[in-house]
Amino acid sequence: MTFGSFRLDLAARQLFCGQAEVRLSPKAFDLLKLLVDNRTRAVSKAEIHEALWPDTFVTEANLASLIAELRRGLGDRPQSPLFIRTVHRFGYAFCGEIGAGAAAAAGTEPTCWIVCNDEEIALREGENIVGRDPLAAVRVDFPSVSRRHARIMVSPAGASLEDLGSKNGTFLRSERVTTPVALADLDDVRVGSVKMTVRLMRDGATTQTINAD
Repeated sequence: MTFGSFRLDLAARQLFCGQAEVRLSPKAFDLLKLLVDNRTRAVSKAEIHEALWPDTFVTEANLASLIAELRRGLGDRPQSPLFIRTVHRFGYAFCGEIGAGAAAAAGTEPTCWIVCNDEEIALREGENIVGRDPLAAVRVDFPSVSRRHARIMVSPAGASLEDLGSKNGTFLRSERVTTPVALADLDDVRVGSVKMTVRLMRDGATTQTINAD
């Protein structure tokens, strides 16, 4: 996706300005992703702390330092923000405009979706984490689901599913997943007790919206 003169490659975890890479620390990149993913709303400091430092106590100075790092990398200023807006006494918000059609132009138009609870979630090329982690590509906030429960890898050749040592297991077509397995269109997947359906698009074929159980 693009905004301003920047291109954010989520799969490769890289930020570019033109052809030059903008170096960010892993936490700063996670923060940028969190704000971009939730760009339709402001994100509270409490939610940011939970996403970046789960079960760890850190002071507000840590978050302030990451925001400063992001703004340096983006050439942004708090007084007249182009991308990162401070929401006083609450948190922060991404205020840049995502380029229309940027994903298709970059060759990253989604080819894989997860349908869960009547919601379609487009997956990006590369790694997509399924779990309760606020940064997960498919966030499933349910007690039977582990924080990082499973991983779906998407490539031009197709998609595969892998369990990440979850407590309650990952299942494909009712069979427990113990090694990475290939996915097919309309496959039934279960993480913990949560059911979802895989949709795959190949060779320009379109998909229909369906409802998971």
